[in-house]
Amino acid sequence: MDPYRDHLRKRRLENPAVPVTHLLQEIRELGYTGSSNLLVRYINQGRVEPDRPALSPRRLARYLLTRPDRLKDYQRERIEAARGTCHEMTALADLIHRFAVLLDPADGNAARLSTWITSAQAEDLPHLHAFTRGLEKDRAAVDAALTLPHHNGGTEGVNNKTKLIKRQMYGRASFPPPPPPHPPGLTTPYVTTDYGTDPIV
Repeated sequence: MDPYRDHLRKRRLENPAVPVTHLLQEIRELGYTGSSNLLVRYINQGRVEPDRPALSPRRLARYLLTRPDRLKDYQRERIEAARGTCHEMTALADLIHRFAVLLDPADGNAARLSTWITSAQAEDLPHLHAFTRGLEKDRAAVDAALTLPHHNGGTEGVNNKTKLIKRQMYGRASFPPPPPPHPPGLTTPYVTTDYGTDPIV
């Protein structure tokens, strides 16, 4: 790939979103005989632009999941460059943007979600397919979250904080730790009192 780096770098400076298929066709006319996968890896590793550090998958995911109005100019440039590397990357970025719009509750979001799920399932993105299956399993709750202004985020936050304090206090201030689990195959004996049935530990 190195013999074609200058050409690739020039083309990407002219148009950061140039499709990788176009770049592949151009360098094949110059004598390149390798695969498109090798070209994609070469670009994603940042070897076309050695003066610019490579963008890790984790950082790219963070950029894609950040509100567009909070992105800096260089972050937008990196996203646009990544979007042009292949069709799957372009489709993923578009689907993420369209789903983020649904997070602002509105009356028509349930129908828009159905359209979004259909679009996501039509793409060759297996991890996104798993996400859509999870949405469909609890569709009523998802529709309520996307269409109603009410939510239980405050309650869940208090529950999480309470559980965190409980875990931190095990073994402190005479707060007893949880009993050890019983060996497999053994049942826990119970005792019945006026206040209900409790396990004997």
